[in-house]
Amino acid sequence: MIRAQSIQPATWLFGARSLRDFGDGFMAILLPVYLLALGFSPLQVGVIATASLFGSALLTIIIGFLGAHHDLRRLLLAAAGLMVATGAVMPMINDYALLLAVAFAGTINPSAGSVSIFVPLEHAVLAREVSSIDRTKMFARYSLVGALASAGGGLAAALPDLMARLGIAQLSAIKLMFVLYAMVGILGGLLYARIPSRPITHQADKPAALGPSRNIVLKLAALFSLDAFAGGFVVQSLMALWLFERFDLSLSEAGVFFFWTGVLSAFSFPVAAWLSKRIGLINTMVFTHIPSSIALAMAAFAPTLPVAVALLLIRAALSQMDVPTRSSYVMAVVTEAERAAAASFTSVPRSLAAAASPALAGALFAASFRAWPLLICAGLKITYDLLLLLQFRHHKPPEEH
Repeated sequence: MIRAQSIQPATWLFGARSLRDFGDGFMAILLPVYLLALGFSPLQVGVIATASLFGSALLTIIIGFLGAHHDLRRLLLAAAGLMVATGAVMPMINDYALLLAVAFAGTINPSAGSVSIFVPLEHAVLAREVSSIDRTKMFARYSLVGALASAGGGLAAALPDLMARLGIAQLSAIKLMFVLYAMVGILGGLLYARIPSRPITHQADKPAALGPSRNIVLKLAALFSLDAFAGGFVVQSLMALWLFERFDLSLSEAGVFFFWTGVLSAFSFPVAAWLSKRIGLINTMVFTHIPSSIALAMAAFAPTLPVAVALLLIRAALSQMDVPTRSSYVMAVVTEAERAAAASFTSVPRSLAAAASPALAGALFAASFRAWPLLICAGLKITYDLLLLLQFRHHKPPEEH
């Protein structure tokens, strides 16, 4: 039997990440269904989703500062405790104001992406566990397990329908899923507890908020925000809306489509790690992103559903290859002491920017300009890629020198 002490800390982190993304995967789908079942309007559902995104951004920036002065393991355990509390409290309250407060302060993630207080802490732990040459591969594996777990969580969102066949009311079934979410948080906490504690004992070793790398991080944060703002025009729900209206896609067909886009995205991560060793992190980010944006723009004019689906699957296979490379690059170009703060400062603006554009896309859909969100997203992302290449093509991580 393998002793717990012999297992690498990254393995425990991967397990916790998988559990967390599994929970986020089914909660992102079930949250609006649950709120509508409680009698709230679509506008109220949207406000809660927005509050959740902005709350996650605020908590992430706070965690970035705390990570500069506290043991990362303790902070991960505290975040897991907040996840447990969120899952336990949500099904117990029906008052809208209280639900809004829990959404803002808790860990419910309506986007089913890696936008949460866990992200900067996990990035900092991963970066300290590997050498520079293995860092991108580690982040690729980290992204892979999370994406696959999230896809599995999406399929798990069908459990309330299965429970309905057993005579359990839909509302009660969804409340049980919140309980499952809390249990996932407990299991994740047990895995975080396996990560070795590294208390800060010397002033020289103490992590700091942004210092010598401040200018680099701020530039990256601004560029990443442009990328996230662009992505907000085609978030999963809006892409589904486009497919429904443009090609009369059924709900079950949409579910299968998004499952496979998730799988393709997941398996693109190790390819990104392999490619980055040959052409560099920045080149991998840029030269996979641009073709994916071109495929998205072409999909906006696709004459038939098969053509649109093929182009969108090509996009899915390429568009997320910058995820592990981006994380690895940020960790590489800052000092070890700044890593938690850098991860936070590059994550939070992305969260805020991504929360702003869906409303604009919705307005375009309402005005029957259905192709424009896809075209705006593609155009802005290509602009981001070119600016990133221009600003950072000569700023290489240590392993590329």
